[in-house]
Amino acid sequence: MADILSVREKYTKLNSRDHQTKRGLKMTEILNKYLFDEKAYDYHDAAYKALVVPKTKVHSLRIPKILEADKIQGDTIYYTIRAQTGETQILDGKPTATWGYDASVLGPLIKFVSGKHYHLTLINNLPEVTTWHWHGLDIPGPIEDGGPHAPVRPGEKKEIEFDINQQTMTAWLHPHPCPHTAEQVWHGLAAPVAVINPADNLPQIPHDWGIDDIPIIFQDRTFHDNQLDYQSDYDMDGTLGDTALVNGTANAEFTVTRPWLRLRVLNGANRRELRLNSNDNITMTQIASDGGFLPHAVPLTKLMLTCAERAELLLDFSSYKTGDQVVLKADDTPILRLKVGDFTEDNRSQLPATLKQIERGFTGGATHKVVMAGMDDSVRINDKLYDMTRIDDQQVMGKNEIWDVSNTNDDMPGMGMIHPFHMHGMSFLVLSRNGHDPYPNEFGFKDTIGVNPGEHVRLLVRFSVPGIFMYHCHILEHEDTGMMAQIEVIDPAHPIHWDLKDLCEKNGVDPHMQM
Repeated sequence: MADILSVREKYTKLNSRDHQTKRGLKMTEILNKYLFDEKAYDYHDAAYKALVVPKTKVHSLRIPKILEADKIQGDTIYYTIRAQTGETQILDGKPTATWGYDASVLGPLIKFVSGKHYHLTLINNLPEVTTWHWHGLDIPGPIEDGGPHAPVRPGEKKEIEFDINQQTMTAWLHPHPCPHTAEQVWHGLAAPVAVINPADNLPQIPHDWGIDDIPIIFQDRTFHDNQLDYQSDYDMDGTLGDTALVNGTANAEFTVTRPWLRLRVLNGANRRELRLNSNDNITMTQIASDGGFLPHAVPLTKLMLTCAERAELLLDFSSYKTGDQVVLKADDTPILRLKVGDFTEDNRSQLPATLKQIERGFTGGATHKVVMAGMDDSVRINDKLYDMTRIDDQQVMGKNEIWDVSNTNDDMPGMGMIHPFHMHGMSFLVLSRNGHDPYPNEFGFKDTIGVNPGEHVRLLVRFSVPGIFMYHCHILEHEDTGMMAQIEVIDPAHPIHWDLKDLCEKNGVDPHMQM
């Protein structure tokens, strides 16, 4: 722990306002540690399922298409997004029955521009109720945000509208019905989302989608005669698969045609922690986390993301020759081969010393406490299971407040596990971990953070939109089991009285559904 703390101190100085950094990729000491508490990693669980290399040929990495707008009228953009069934060729042999958004699996890149208004038509062509949750977007809740209060039934169409006003960042879309989120994601419902804010976009960073700017949506699945069988693989503490998928691709390969490659990495797994590394310890320079750009780039060779966390990385291939390969791995298992081809152009540029100005000087006492506890069917937040009709906390829109989030799993000897904590409708700043500075790559805005057993994480929370929002553990089976709560964000200028029982009745939601 002492060496981690010393690294934190160095990066705290780096992120201070008066610290000057060198331009370019190599800004400071390269991190070679995952930073989280090793004794709590998922592979210590008795039910852990190790990844294996699939017995299938190499497949070209699937790159999601970009969703086209139905129409554009002034500053209003119209999209239609369908949840649908399909078949996807994942392994050799018969195709796999999968679900996706306007695709057989996963979905297209959905672009939002800050300052624009969006009108979305949501069509459910699935055989069961689903919702559209915009993970990472600062939009009102609970309907627009797409939690369990906003169901869309089979064959049904619903329309929502919202404004986008936030910084450049990578978010994602996934379903959030209770208690079937985990199974629907397991079937394939997930899509990348990109917010573009011209005010803080960095032209120096690769941005040609599918060429030097690519998504890395990491998931794991087990296949039964090439098919998915969630009920057979189900684990209440988080379902694990033995086959790694990147963008729904098994044994994936991508050809690098420019010296700089931007990776938008999402841990989209139900349970598995992603410990990303490579065969030759290539430097992966992190430039952004969940909520957008970091204050300064952080070079590293190892990166751990808990479920739903994101990171944007720059890899420099300028010293590699045509035919060379860099193999990205999850722990010791290859998940993506980056094969160096002929460079079509040199897209390298100078990174600015400061990527994003972020003020971290807020002080004050903790006003909200969240205790995450338990495993299996004993998981709780503040000793309670989720209730769709109960408001667990309140906060005034536009007001900075501190949240103290803790994980008490260290009370269970030999049973501790990391819980990824997620909040809807906003992005927070990480102020401290157990009274110490955050990890070096946690100085930007985030919406999900892994909390070690026995740890208190202090967050600076500010909502810019009103409504009802959930906060929960993002191990999907834990949230389905009821490890969730919800907060009412109040706009004093336009207060709303929420009758959640009535809202459930109007939307045909059973508030007494079993978690």
